Amino acid sequence: GPASTVAKVVDGSLDQHALSAIAGVANIGSDRNWTGHPVGQANWYAFGRLAWDHTLSPAAIAAEWTKMTLTTEPAAVRTLTEMLVKSRNIYVRYTTPLGLHHIMGESIHYGPQPWLAKAGRPDWTAVYYHKADSIGLGFDRTATGSNALALYRPEVQKQWGNPQTCPIDYLLWFHHVGWNQRLPTGRTLWNELATRYYTGADSVLWLQKQWALVQPQLDPALHADVAARLQTQRKEALWWRDACVLYFQPFAKQPIPAPFAPPTRTLAEVKDLVNLYQLK
Repeated sequence: GPASTVAKVVDGSLDQHALSAIAGVANIGSDRNWTGHPVGQANWYAFGRLAWDHTLSPAAIAAEWTKMTLTTEPAAVRTLTEMLVKSRNIYVRYTTPLGLHHIMGESIHYGPQPWLAKAGRPDWTAVYYHKADSIGLGFDRTATGSNALALYRPEVQKQWGNPQTCPIDYLLWFHHVGWNQRLPTGRTLWNELATRYYTGADSVLWLQKQWALVQPQLDPALHADVAARLQTQRKEALWWRDACVLYFQPFAKQPIPAPFAPPTRTLAEVKDLVNLYQLK
């Protein structure tokens, strides 16, 4: 019902139970620092802190982790906190914007592969989920589609079942939307999709610039490590951008919107990169 947040379930206040717990799947592996990417440790730390105190804000947790792990210099802490808080949405923007989903590489789940049409099961493919055609894009989970929306409470069904009131970040998860449908941003679906891919990829440049600003306050080896990873992230952001706009453009039958320049490589060249990663 109203105000029944996950936090209230976990702390027991929703139904007045005394004992409670929460479990999660952590991003750890066999690397010496557990997460591979040094800054990736912040995710695991944040989960633990929220388990203990769900009233903490993302920025507060990010600042706390930064001061214990990277630096206590105030200006650098502010810069790094902003990077951490914005990093997830940047990634979503250049990979799966507007609720688009399951378009990653087959099996390895790495890199883009929106063209994937054959797999061990239909629902292991990308085309099963994005449903791109000449009309539009997105998976219809309303009563006219899979009706998965029926699993939600009536008030949520009412809001999310209408593409006009569905939160834009979930739009293509719940609806098949026409390419020329005008969104709350004022752009058509195609223009908004392309804009998010381009601006998302360019936001990685911002991450790189922010990281460069804090170099004097950080351990040299750690700074160099993450700087190299951000270079890789920029290349892969462009890979995602090019793969998705080049793949979906023939369905939309529209040009790349201004002021963005069309990709300089072809879809075939992008597919070759995917095959390389998958050792095909």
